[in-house]
Amino acid sequence: MAKSLLFIPDISGFTKFVQTTEVEHSQHVIAELLEVLLAANTQNLKLAEIEGDALFFYKEEELLSQERLLAQIETMFTTFHSHLKLMEKNRICPCNACASAPKLQLKLVAHCGELRFLEIQGSRKPFGQEVIEAHRLLKNSIDSENYALVSKTLAAEIGLPIYYYSRVFRFKEGQDLYDGKELRYIYALIDQEKLVLNTFDEGKTVHFDTPPQLSIQKKFPIAAKTLLEYITNYGYRHYWVKGADRFEYNENEVTRLGSAHICVVNGKHLNFVAVTKTVNIGQLIYGEMTTSPPPVDELYQFYIVTPMASDRCVLEVHVHWKARSPIKRLIMVLFGKRSFKKNLDIALTDLEHFIASRSESD
Repeated sequence: MAKSLLFIPDISGFTKFVQTTEVEHSQHVIAELLEVLLAANTQNLKLAEIEGDALFFYKEEELLSQERLLAQIETMFTTFHSHLKLMEKNRICPCNACASAPKLQLKLVAHCGELRFLEIQGSRKPFGQEVIEAHRLLKNSIDSENYALVSKTLAAEIGLPIYYYSRVFRFKEGQDLYDGKELRYIYALIDQEKLVLNTFDEGKTVHFDTPPQLSIQKKFPIAAKTLLEYITNYGYRHYWVKGADRFEYNENEVTRLGSAHICVVNGKHLNFVAVTKTVNIGQLIYGEMTTSPPPVDELYQFYIVTPMASDRCVLEVHVHWKARSPIKRLIMVLFGKRSFKKNLDIALTDLEHFIASRSESD
């Protein structure tokens, strides 16, 4: 029987991350990073299982060449650290989970051996001694949480030299004892400075030469960070933005600059993207813009939260719009502004009721 590849990327620091930060956002962060790693699978590896903070891949009765294996490893690390940089640059949320996400790291283990399979309800799952060894190799004595480890068994099979080095990789020897059996491997610490990170669109900061056409202020008996969460988490929108058929968004993404969501009203899709503008130090801000709603060409809404105490804050909503034609501007003067204000007043009142109901249930 030909040998099969076992390949496990594991997000380092996951346990500490979840224990010491806001659980819901940390779960979103990990889920998003796992999706990123899944998308970085360029060698058609088969996913056996998602194991909490890790992905267990295999390639049945086939090994990747040295070049393909190292390219896959480099792609995983490059994609992972590129996404962490995106999270850091475009972050809106001030919570500890989102602030500490860029500190997460990646370790990756590659091993090989003859596989057996369990078949449960039509699903095949690898098992056997080599599967156990691959997972044990994640618990090693390497003094880092950002590395690529290749078992010596796999290295010998594909002709990967023990002291192979390149711009990204500089392998060393290592070994650890597991249940009386020594497992030998080579490993390379991955310096993200040596990776050529992917480019991404940085969040848009908007500047205005005139004051907002509409401004509303309201006090809330709640912490500023909590209020910002209720505003930015699209999963809460239907509680306080009424009249929409549904909201469409990425449920595994913590809202950040550039995040998109769709508000479906009477079958019409209004497309929004998160933006920001400059505010005073200490204030929190979330903004979104759309080119969808009539009668304007562009609409910007900014929610600016100012902390007053640990359990009190003030919310200001600034609305800017651009209407290029004289007819559209006239409509906004006669009817539009009044309509926008009425809808905002209702939304903020519903937001207040929603927050009160959440407080009662806690």
